[in-house]
Amino acid sequence: MPVTLQDKLDRLPPKRRAKVERRAAELIAEEVTLKELRKALALTQVDLARRLKIKQASVVRIEQRSDLLLSTLRKYIEAMGGDLEVVARLPNRPPVRIGALGDLEHEREQESAA
Repeated sequence: MPVTLQDKLDRLPPKRRAKVERRAAELIAEEVTLKELRKALALTQVDLARRLKIKQASVVRIEQRSDLLLSTLRKYIEAMGGDLEVVARLPNRPPVRIGALGDLEHEREQESAA
């Protein structure tokens, strides 16, 4: 008979189980969807569509996709007033910020602003 995750959790000592549950809650809280992020900033899809100069239906599609171009994600985040950073976490190495990811138009805009 296979052992389930619940079986494993039930066998943990109470202190250890509480620690595991706290960490699980932290990890869940760290991950939000684009929709949840937009709502947390009190923005509607219409607000974001105006900022992005696209239709509201396009915002819906962006929020529902599980695979986005980085340039699309960057524009979405910037329309909410943020900046997008891509960080690689590799075994036995400190986190590394990945640069030069984005479209050429954005790179030109950044260069001309400097």
